Amino acid sequence: MASSEYEHRIASRFAGFDQDGNGYIDREDFSGAARALLAEFGATARSDKGQALYSGAEAFWQGMAGIADVDGDQRVSREEFVTGAVKRLADNPQRFAEIARPFLRAVLALADEDGNGVTLQGAERVLRTLGVPAEQAAQAAAALDSEHDGRISEEETLAAFAAYYTTSDSAEAAGTGSD
Repeated sequence: MASSEYEHRIASRFAGFDQDGNGYIDREDFSGAARALLAEFGATARSDKGQALYSGAEAFWQGMAGIADVDGDQRVSREEFVTGAVKRLADNPQRFAEIARPFLRAVLALADEDGNGVTLQGAERVLRTLGVPAEQAAQAAAALDSEHDGRISEEETLAAFAAYYTTSDSAEAAGTGSD
């Protein structure tokens, strides 16, 4: 795949992080996502799950800023995001997943309402809360369940997350791409 096409696909994923639509990814996008998820699942910020979610969101933000905030202004522009992904993550997509792991682990714990793992419906709720259209959220949740057991594990989530945000073909093959 041509580098420019790869860069275009990565740039299109920028909007998933820019939760408030201001053209930058910053700490508020991560804490805003945490607030929205807590509201969706009826948890409070002071609960164990709430604290883990905010802590994970902060760790994710710090990791992303460390990779992509080239000018040190505490926000990541679309150009910085593309450059960070292309130059630093294309050859090692698992690095991005590891940066996201604390947040994703906390999201999965929040969405696991019965203690037996996140259901496809729980995953759909997470995705819709984070701005994914309902039909795409259902498709993405189904694609996350690579073991076809009706539950979504941390490892399934990390693998899909890394593929979607750092490569171009894996997510589309799994049915989670939208561009």
